[in-house]
Amino acid sequence: MKIKYLLLAAISGAIIAADQAVKIYVHTHFALHESVDVIPGFFNLTYVRNPGAAFGFLAESHPWFREIFFLSMPPVALLIILAILRGVLESDRWTIVSLSMVFGGAIGNYIDRIRFRYVIDFLDFHIQKKYVWPAFNIADMAIVCGVSILLYLEFTKNRATKQAPADNPPAT
Repeated sequence: MKIKYLLLAAISGAIIAADQAVKIYVHTHFALHESVDVIPGFFNLTYVRNPGAAFGFLAESHPWFREIFFLSMPPVALLIILAILRGVLESDRWTIVSLSMVFGGAIGNYIDRIRFRYVIDFLDFHIQKKYVWPAFNIADMAIVCGVSILLYLEFTKNRATKQAPADNPPAT
């Protein structure tokens, strides 16, 4: 088996395991909206149910649309990631790692959608509860980090391509 698929399985598996373990703990030990200060004035563990996507996107849409959309999109995204990964060189480890992070995060949240029809969020950052960031979870972090790495890689690749000297400089 190719190394890139072993990396995909290991990285995404670790993300899924960590994400689901903490979500199970929060779901079974916290009441809905219960919050525990971890770093007072900055970070809490808070049990939140998110029926939408990131930042509650589509949370207010019609329930049948939301269910169809959120149950059909992750498998499509996973297939796209696998198709992209197929064309990635074994030596391109950062691309493999980042795709694996997105893959694992997508599966972590998809498990919640299948089980509960919502995603369990629990990481709650704020500044004195005045400036509040929407709650999120380990799967969300993996997706954001993976996409950020992919964007960085693409930006630096395009920048390097533009700065590389031309093979055939113009005649003077």
